[in-house]
Amino acid sequence: AEAVKMQEFIAGGGFMFAMCSATDSYDIALAGLGVDMVESMYDGDPADPAAQSKLNFNRTLAFQNFQLYMNPMQYEYSNIDMDPRERGLYEQNDYFQLFTFSAKYDPVPTMLTQDHEKTIHGFMGQTTAFRKSLVKPDVVIMGETKQTGEVRYMHGTLGKGTWTFYGGHDPEDYQHMVGEEPTDLSLHPNSPGYRLILNNVLFPAAKKKKLKT
Repeated sequence: AEAVKMQEFIAGGGFMFAMCSATDSYDIALAGLGVDMVESMYDGDPADPAAQSKLNFNRTLAFQNFQLYMNPMQYEYSNIDMDPRERGLYEQNDYFQLFTFSAKYDPVPTMLTQDHEKTIHGFMGQTTAFRKSLVKPDVVIMGETKQTGEVRYMHGTLGKGTWTFYGGHDPEDYQHMVGEEPTDLSLHPNSPGYRLILNNVLFPAAKKKKLKT
């Protein structure tokens, strides 16, 4: 499976950056390896009715104990993504806070959270915000909306490599629709949300300095 290949890539020293539904869907795929979780319109046969009980959360990167949503007519994969109705957040009040890290003790999260703003305007996607109660305890939370119990930006390690998940689709288009024109980045040269994406693009080029002993 492609999910396993990506996991092996990370463990071997690679770096994966994912946004929107590339985040939770990846962990769902890992948890459900060998389990039929989709209905017949996708693979020609019905889903396993016991799929939920067969999930293995030891395989996942970021999430655990989540519940699958197996109704093909529902626009969600699981309860990892916060339901808009329970969030109570809209374009006018949707913000999340970046954490501050010590460059001495946490150099990677420090690099990934470098920004000229610490309060970032939220934005939606097929996966917008991660339910904090389902995030594994060893994951480094880098951005969250505390009052709603949701994580927006997180980081972790696997073997020799690392991964970062960022909720939402387009930091400068609050509710980007399928088929819409792409965002003209030249109109947003100082976007705090896009700065976080840039941090991840540049991160693999950062080299650790050897410490003198």
